[in-house]
Amino acid sequence: MADGTYSTQVLAARPTFHVGGQEIAPLGAGLLALAIEEDTQGLYRCEATFGNWGASGGGIGFLYFDRKTLDFGKPFQVRLGQDVLFDGLITALEGRFRDTSPPELSVLADDRLQDLRMTRRTRTFNGISDADVIQQLASQHGLGARVDVQGPQHDVLAQMNQSDLAFLRERCRAVDAELWVEDRTLHARPRTDRAAGSSLSLGLGNELREFTVLADLAGQRTSVTVSGWDVRAKKELKYEARDAVLGGELDGGKSGASLLSSAFGERAEVLVHTVPLGHAEARARAESFFKLGARRFVTGRGTAQPTSGLRVGTRVELRGLGALFNGKYYVTGVKHLFDGTNGLRTEFTAERPALGGSA
Repeated sequence: MADGTYSTQVLAARPTFHVGGQEIAPLGAGLLALAIEEDTQGLYRCEATFGNWGASGGGIGFLYFDRKTLDFGKPFQVRLGQDVLFDGLITALEGRFRDTSPPELSVLADDRLQDLRMTRRTRTFNGISDADVIQQLASQHGLGARVDVQGPQHDVLAQMNQSDLAFLRERCRAVDAELWVEDRTLHARPRTDRAAGSSLSLGLGNELREFTVLADLAGQRTSVTVSGWDVRAKKELKYEARDAVLGGELDGGKSGASLLSSAFGERAEVLVHTVPLGHAEARARAESFFKLGARRFVTGRGTAQPTSGLRVGTRVELRGLGALFNGKYYVTGVKHLFDGTNGLRTEFTAERPALGGSA
């Protein structure tokens, strides 16, 4: 890229499929379309479409309607070489009968967070931390837990007609944590912890096929303030978060908050929909909300060569984008796609809270 030239590395790839722990070669050969999607909300999803007509039982007919190979609840895994692109359970089967092509069968699968999504409850938790709640729900669903979140102790937490997944997402947002599952372990950890040790480098014209990026001040704020009432101390609560809470996430760049202040002056946000009952809760809410907006200052979407290393939570270093947009991004969404025209490719979204230099 230094001499202004581009080179393209061509990667031919076709995924393989494992059902119930066994590779099913005909599924790989008969694959028509594939979409695997993951984002920071948790719940990894997969939709795979296969040809469903051919030699079967000594004749010609439907290949998979006997449910011996593809059936509800079966473990369903998609691999690229030895790397796993998706690991979950089959939740739906869809038949497609077109007038211009043979019958097709689509398999829809979710990772193990689907169990939490399908469980809805109303209940309260007393004298408990967010970490304790996450550990408790993981145990109720037969999952191990790796939890590393900092947050206040709550006198009462209410789960009001929410799925367990929606409730855990809400609790994680309140303490600046992300939720996901790997194998049979539920993870709830800060973004900075999730990204530690996972890095990937993509160069435009090589591993990175195309990229569009936007730096937008419209959603930025110079500060976020949360107010409330400390019942025990009988006094007002007030906590203000500014871009200092981003710490090392700025990676030497200019934050959206600082650029907003320089270009337009102070733009403060006051949250009125939260009711913190203690200083620790007010601080957690203010810092979490500030980080949520600040991290979306620079957002991009791109297409890359397929790789299992491109996952939500990966710190990806993008090259060839110029001084303003070169550098490290946090991957917030990934789609692995396959069709007969374009083959296998990976689309992704990424964000960061800072802009690079101007030269």
